[in-house]
Amino acid sequence: MNGFFDWLRRSVIRRGPEGMVGGVCAGIARHFDWSPLYVRIGTLLAFLLPGIGVLTYVIVWILLPRYDGTIVLEGWLAPKSR
Repeated sequence: MNGFFDWLRRSVIRRGPEGMVGGVCAGIARHFDWSPLYVRIGTLLAFLLPGIGVLTYVIVWILLPRYDGTIVLEGWLAPKSR
């Protein structure tokens, strides 16, 4: 499983710290040098599609590494220390 997370960390897109919700739109906008506003509008329009927009956003949020390299899914699957 570590190989999968290492592969995700090599992604050129990172969720940014300046994000409004999960940082996905900000990370995409930063990578492509687009305005975050336009990416957010596109995302909101995608949310109007039945289930596809919200589901896609949640999956990307779970899998896309943050600017510091942490991945939500990896944190969920990591053994909890007591």
